[in-house]
Amino acid sequence: MGDPVVLVVGAGVATGAAIARRFAKAGYVACVARRNIERLSPLVAQIEAEGGRAIAYELDATQEDQMVAVVEAIEGDVGPIEVAVYNAAIGARHAITEHPAEDFERVWRVNTFGAFLMGREVAKVMQPREKGTIIFTGATAALRGRSHLAAFAASKHALKALAQSMARELFPKNIHVAHVVIDGPIDTPLIRRMMPQVFEERPADGVLDPDDIAEAYFALHSQRRSAWTQETELRPWKEPW
Repeated sequence: MGDPVVLVVGAGVATGAAIARRFAKAGYVACVARRNIERLSPLVAQIEAEGGRAIAYELDATQEDQMVAVVEAIEGDVGPIEVAVYNAAIGARHAITEHPAEDFERVWRVNTFGAFLMGREVAKVMQPREKGTIIFTGATAALRGRSHLAAFAASKHALKALAQSMARELFPKNIHVAHVVIDGPIDTPLIRRMMPQVFEERPADGVLDPDDIAEAYFALHSQRRSAWTQETELRPWKEPW
């Protein structure tokens, strides 16, 4: 069957990349996917330089045919998908009375519909093996809405429900489904530009470190099934909640 595979959809420069690196370090082939495949080159090179294996895939997660093709290609050419992580997300900020319908739908398609497509396709290959872990990256918006973020909150609430529904169906088939609420800012280039004051502190305890998030994801996959986590929240200790 080949080496075990971790599929990371939405392998950006922070959380997704850190998750791919962590699993590659543990011997998994990191199959990383995002809309622009060229942006995956530094991540693939880094994993390979550290002695791991990584393969990049160009994928628009909202397109059913592309998701089907990527999962089929990995299963056929690389190995069995043992872990699948959906980390793709976008947002839109609008007053509700001025919210373009196309923006609401676009956010939902990336944050929820793409997650459904990935979850469905990897469940198809995991079920016969009765083995696998599916993790969805959530957000504070899955817990409470916020002014001007109707699309993002609605999509993340829906993602939470999708993960819970899948867990109830797939747990008895020995497939672990988890939803991780990231409640706080993550150390990314965008956050460094938006919140420079946080990084004046050493260490920058007001943000989540992507490598620490990745450790939590790996720990979820490593859990024994008598005590699986279905949902957990990660936040820096300084985050108000």
